[in-house]
Amino acid sequence: MGSRLLPLSLVLGATLADTVGLHRVALWLVLLAIPCAAAAAFLAVSDLLDGRRAWTRAVTTSGSLVLLLVASAVRHGAAVGHAVPALALSAAIAAAVLYLLPAIFWVLQPVSLRPAQPVS
Repeated sequence: MGSRLLPLSLVLGATLADTVGLHRVALWLVLLAIPCAAAAAFLAVSDLLDGRRAWTRAVTTSGSLVLLLVASAVRHGAAVGHAVPALALSAAIAAAVLYLLPAIFWVLQPVSLRPAQPVS
């Protein structure tokens, strides 16, 4: 349950549901993403405490968990029948960006080009 893909897909689903107009479904998707994000954050922090090099994963998953909590709290505090608060939508999108940040850095990482060694 420590995968970052599950909370990421739930957050992207909630953003898509908000875009379509299914705000109640988006509310439940954000709420469901919180325990999944907590599991990913706890796993990343425990890897860090075990001595593994997981600073990026620990910081991004913990930050995403905080942003999902903010998005859920703002969304639940909004008046029924009104538009989704901008802070709730922005926090959910920022959480998705934080989940994708390590993948973006991995893709943009420069490749070291070495000449091929002749096979003997």
